[in-house]
Amino acid sequence: MARDIGIDLGTANVLIHVKGKGIVLNEPSVVAMDRITGNVLEVGEEARRMVGRTPGNIEAIRPLKDGVIADFDVTEAMLRYFINKINVKGFLSKPRMLICCPTNITKVEQKAIREAAEKSGGKKVYLEEEPKIAAIGAGMEIFQPSGNMVVDIGGGTTDVAVLSMGDIVTAQSIRMAGDKFDAEILQYIKRKYKLLIGERTAENIKIEIATVFEGARQESIDIRGRDMVSGLPRTITVYSEEIEEALRESVALIVQAARTVLEQTPPELSADIIDRGIILTGGGALLHGIDQLLAEQLKVPVFIAEDPMGCVAKGTGIMLENIDKLEKRKVV
Repeated sequence: MARDIGIDLGTANVLIHVKGKGIVLNEPSVVAMDRITGNVLEVGEEARRMVGRTPGNIEAIRPLKDGVIADFDVTEAMLRYFINKINVKGFLSKPRMLICCPTNITKVEQKAIREAAEKSGGKKVYLEEEPKIAAIGAGMEIFQPSGNMVVDIGGGTTDVAVLSMGDIVTAQSIRMAGDKFDAEILQYIKRKYKLLIGERTAENIKIEIATVFEGARQESIDIRGRDMVSGLPRTITVYSEEIEEALRESVALIVQAARTVLEQTPPELSADIIDRGIILTGGGALLHGIDQLLAEQLKVPVFIAEDPMGCVAKGTGIMLENIDKLEKRKVV
């Protein structure tokens, strides 16, 4: 008997929740391919280690960009690999799949996600909006007649939504999230120090010393890269306050999106949000100082979910328990 599975198909990571088992897979959304033969060499963590370190004929591809499929065939190969790895197919049956997607994706993008999932071994594929699933996974009571606000900062998109009675009241999705933060750090180092660094180094800086709330963190890290002038390797020291400056404009867009959603929220629900606060989910919720910055700018309490990266996958698990109710609804 095939098991039902929930997939958080993220730009940075893929998490899979199997009904009755919990989260069984959490791997980077990276595929290493041979350019000449087109063969898939490695998928997930093994492929991520190759980013920026491969010879000419091997390419490490991230098939999802800004929360949507950028390379259909590679996404299908990646999904097939992960589904085979967790071994959920029955002898003659295929699993039902629940997949999360950003709130503002087009019908064409939805169709691409559904087709990739079906080709990789799904029997029936359901799509649900990411902030809704994240809120459920964070333990919010979204099925009550009261306002709940969630800010889900992923790798490719940030989804902001106000939910009530089990559905989205107002929402906004912007293509500004973890990957863009890495790119901003990379550009800042290049501009200020004339030093070229890779994506993984930029991500490491973000995790180790970055903050987005001025003065909240005073740390430093030594990083290595290639000097743009001499072409030789060089080591520099980077400080938290510099990274705050590098990320200031990007984070301002997330604050603005949250403000816009709050402005569009009915007054009764706004009162609930002041009482309950805003919940942060997604990997971006771990960015140092983001909760303090949002609380200061929006004048509303802000809390980080217990396991921000696992919220969407956990939420799919809860929805899977009620998948038969989804069956009764019109399949999108």
